[in-house]
Amino acid sequence: MGFIKEQQKRLAIRFLSWQYEKRNLPVPSRIELERHAAGIVEDAHRIARERGRNVMSIIKEMVADIKR
Repeated sequence: MGFIKEQQKRLAIRFLSWQYEKRNLPVPSRIELERHAAGIVEDAHRIARERGRNVMSIIKEMVADIKR
């Protein structure tokens, strides 16, 4: 992963952790969070290419949609 994507992944990890804590759900292990965040970042970049939207706003929306 490049520098920008790595930074986006770190931000996605923080967003994911925050969402889990906010909803009183057990926070997954760091490895699981990293895998999930990497998938979110890749999906966000794909969506941004297809629809021309901002990657960070897509990441925020995807993290906010965590199922309970």
